[in-house]
Amino acid sequence: MDFFKPIVRTLHGLDGEDAHIATLHLLKLGALTGIGPSSDYNPPELSVTIPYDGGALEVGNCVGLAAGFDKNADVPLAMIRAGFGFVECGTVTPLPQAGNPRPRLFRLKEDEAVINRMGFNNKGLEVFSGHLSRYAGRPNHAVIGANIGANKDATDRMNDYVTGLKTLWGLSSYFTVNISSPNTPGLRALQGRGHLDELLSRIAETRHDLKSVTGSNYPIFLKIAPDLDEAEIVDTVESAIDHELDGLIISNTTLARPETLKSPHAGESGGLSGEPLFALSTQALRVAYGASGGKLLLIGAGGINSGERAYAKIRAGASLVQLYSALVYEGPGLTDRIKRDLVKRLRADGFTHISQAVGQG
Repeated sequence: MDFFKPIVRTLHGLDGEDAHIATLHLLKLGALTGIGPSSDYNPPELSVTIPYDGGALEVGNCVGLAAGFDKNADVPLAMIRAGFGFVECGTVTPLPQAGNPRPRLFRLKEDEAVINRMGFNNKGLEVFSGHLSRYAGRPNHAVIGANIGANKDATDRMNDYVTGLKTLWGLSSYFTVNISSPNTPGLRALQGRGHLDELLSRIAETRHDLKSVTGSNYPIFLKIAPDLDEAEIVDTVESAIDHELDGLIISNTTLARPETLKSPHAGESGGLSGEPLFALSTQALRVAYGASGGKLLLIGAGGINSGERAYAKIRAGASLVQLYSALVYEGPGLTDRIKRDLVKRLRADGFTHISQAVGQG
């Protein structure tokens, strides 16, 4: 029985952003904790080891929560208890930011999709780091990542990423450099090879300095757009390898609008996520996997709403997957359904561990 389905139906009576705010409030109050059983389903077949210079990050299961749900690191442990193997908080910017005017979040119910133009609304690094510091003694299996971004009006956006890395070093299990949101004007220009090399060089230098001072190191990923062409994806992969990043998240939302969209909200501006993003993001994943030669760990995101979709991402080259938009329609019970289906699919194909299926189809 999915205990959360009635709550999902109730929340759909609210505006999309209001429903999101209400969900976070309920989670912070612990009001949702007793509705369904906490998930401790972490089958060994789905465990993942993320290697990095100086160590390895152990993830209990390969299904993660994408950035955007918990922008201020308010409820990561609640989402771990809901069954996610890892939770990515943010995007966080150095200074608090209101984001774009409302309405800015739209459910495309007919398409099982979402369009958002939030604009990195968040409470800033001071609040975010304060929240993460609460979890300093968290269990080892509670992998909580930080997705870092740049303020809209920053005069040096690259320095904003450096600031995020410095401020959160020692508080986060891993870092994601988000240069692919379509809702901050000019941000995606950082994906161009020249700008990207400069940014990643600064990230690598900062990482080296922090490691030297603290003796600690953490995985660093780059989150890219699905709208890059094949040559641009290859360039991005090469730059990430050159600057010793640990992996890529593929992908962020898309500016494309497939002709198949049926919702009256299809014409809204912003990034499209959910079911219509699956094919585009999975093809980008395949290209990146082919170009990386096993030198980068890939995380597949975009359109995952079932075990079948998650498995397709893994066979396309992802070692881990992330979802968010599907929760809008399915609720957190989806997480365990995906994990159980993944185990069945692995066994049906003769695999004993998820790593054996990566890039196999």
